Amino acid sequence: MKKRKPFFGPLVLPFIAALALALPGAVSAQSGVTLTHVHGLAYSADGTRLYIPSHHGLAIYNEGHWAKAPGPQHDYMGFSATRERFYSSGHPAPGTGFKNPFGLIRSDDDGKSWQRLGLEGESDFHVLATGYETNAVYVYNPHPNSRMPRRGLHYTLDDGFAWRPAEAKGLAGDVIGLAVHPSDPKTVAAATQSGIFLSKDAGATFEPVMTGVQGLAVFFDLDGKRLWAATFHGQPALTQVDLATRGKKPVTLPPLTRDAVAYIAQNPKRRDEYAIATFERSVYLTRDGGKTWTQIADRGRTL
Repeated sequence: MKKRKPFFGPLVLPFIAALALALPGAVSAQSGVTLTHVHGLAYSADGTRLYIPSHHGLAIYNEGHWAKAPGPQHDYMGFSATRERFYSSGHPAPGTGFKNPFGLIRSDDDGKSWQRLGLEGESDFHVLATGYETNAVYVYNPHPNSRMPRRGLHYTLDDGFAWRPAEAKGLAGDVIGLAVHPSDPKTVAAATQSGIFLSKDAGATFEPVMTGVQGLAVFFDLDGKRLWAATFHGQPALTQVDLATRGKKPVTLPPLTRDAVAYIAQNPKRRDEYAIATFERSVYLTRDGGKTWTQIADRGRTL
């Protein structure tokens, strides 16, 4: 499985890696930080920092200031945060002693150091999600490995000691994005080429939530009451889905030209604050639940 590949109507965008290399963006004069690729989005537990995993380590945004995070400058691919730690997959920085790819890894200190959790040298999970308050980790496995005899959706509840396959009945299309409910490890959402899907039985079965659109990204509010769904159908869209009623509420997006939402994150301390990152490496913040947006990165160039 290659980098996340959205289908924008009749126009098929290149793989995100090729897109990032073709549009490198200028280095910010103030920060020296460029988002070469964007592979995820997460807030620190105290809500003061926004972390953006990229091709050369983690970038941090904090109240108008950009910096590179301390720690190895790995190529973090799949990336997700819980209340206490980060999980990731991808490719190691030179000289770090990690095998390529490094399977599943975990950091308990905001990315300063990483612990190997298995499948080192075997697997690179570009699609990875975690439960914010649980130890559930879901991945889409692109090919068989020593612990997963087949490709497809798998999950672990014990940091990769045991992996369980999910039958994913009813799930249509290639998985582009995953999200795990913050407190219920059995509730997982998937974005695919065929729409947005929801499972309440650890991925055994899925039901459609939105169809007739290209699903791009999913995210559960940290209170577990709403699902945010990024889609494309002629134009990019972001929708809040009430999990109790299945009512849908559109969210006004900033102007996006030949672009769409790839990742969504919520500030755990200021719950009206959200961040979105796009496929072309632009990043926006809202502090009023999506009514207005402020741009903090433009096609990889930090602002």
